[in-house]
Amino acid sequence: MDWHAIPESFRQEIDREYVTLQVTNTEPSDVDLVQFTPLSYGKALKKTRRNPSGSIPVYGSNGIIGYHDQALTTGPTVVVGRKGSVGVVNFSPGPCWPIDTTFYHEESDSEIARFKYLTLSRLGLDQMNSDSAVPGLNRNNAHALQVRVPSIEDQRRIAGILGTLDDKIELNRRMSQTLEEMAQALFKSWFVDFDPVKAKSEGRPTGLPPHMDTLFPDSFTDSPLGPIPTGWKLSPLVESCSLIMGQSPRSEYYNELGEGLPFHQGVSNFGNRFPTHRRWTTVDKRLAEPGDILFSVRAPVGRINLALDHLVVGRGLSAIRALDGLQNFLHSQLKEMFSLEDSIGSGTIYKAVTKRDLESIKLLKPSSPAVKEFESVVAPIANLIAELFKMNCDLREARDLLLPRLISRELDLPKLKSGCFGASA
Repeated sequence: MDWHAIPESFRQEIDREYVTLQVTNTEPSDVDLVQFTPLSYGKALKKTRRNPSGSIPVYGSNGIIGYHDQALTTGPTVVVGRKGSVGVVNFSPGPCWPIDTTFYHEESDSEIARFKYLTLSRLGLDQMNSDSAVPGLNRNNAHALQVRVPSIEDQRRIAGILGTLDDKIELNRRMSQTLEEMAQALFKSWFVDFDPVKAKSEGRPTGLPPHMDTLFPDSFTDSPLGPIPTGWKLSPLVESCSLIMGQSPRSEYYNELGEGLPFHQGVSNFGNRFPTHRRWTTVDKRLAEPGDILFSVRAPVGRINLALDHLVVGRGLSAIRALDGLQNFLHSQLKEMFSLEDSIGSGTIYKAVTKRDLESIKLLKPSSPAVKEFESVVAPIANLIAELFKMNCDLREARDLLLPRLISRELDLPKLKSGCFGASA
């Protein structure tokens, strides 16, 4: 990674605060990963067995997937995706439950655990897919990787320095999660539970400003999906959306050098809202536009992300766009419909959906003014979530660039101002 790739303002901050060491007392050593961070297999914990009111995070291959009232680990834990989101590395500052799609390593010392998390994050574990059918990370292959390990004192020092960046990343992640939950709660209130319509039909105030109150009818009518607000209707997805089914180029056109456009075969690099680009292709047959909904058509059917850039979709995905341009409404609608993955589909080995299956999905079509009002409220929220995601990408890049320079003791930070990284956001 190029030192000059990080912003000039950030490099100036480093130049002011960092001091180059002239003397090194303890040189780092190179060891196999198994000696430094041996990985254990996670343990299954079905969703039906979890207690969502608990405070213990449950980790899947791509991060926190729920909560429980018991922990599998007893201290700070590094979690690595084993199946699905292969090689994705997460850090839990306290006890957690890594499920069976993960490997994990726990420590009693939080700074040592954080240093190990930082080290594993830049090993390229996400490129070590050993199973072409179902993405998987081979533990023996991972354990054979060599890592550069500084002294315990330096491990703590580096973890403390870069921890400020990680703290900012986590703060942004939580803020994004809260914003997304707010947007989805509003959608559910207006277009699933029909709270304003129920209130008006019962003669109660809606609690909405007058210009919003008038957007909702005061009665219901029957439909194949049950009662819906009067004047609203159901229509197949094909009538309100454009739909592109992915097609995978031949593998000789793939690369990991950033040449061409980002390519996504399926959900392996999906995040909570946006995918991470790890593969590119010079063949751009089936394109998703920025803002398109990336919808998984193979197991797990119905997993959803949003495209931030132009990208190529492979055969495991489709790209969906609202014909009226009200993409945030459509995104919330599909998220609500497919909150339970694999809820539609067919196939002998894995569930899958065809273009015809998708086109025939019945969507609720509220009045246009109500949808536009929702869009006007949610669009700024969606834009802020995207900005926070981009900021976190920059912070991770800066963190991963600094780590090897700190391990080699090329850079030291004795004069670092408290919180200088977090303050720049």
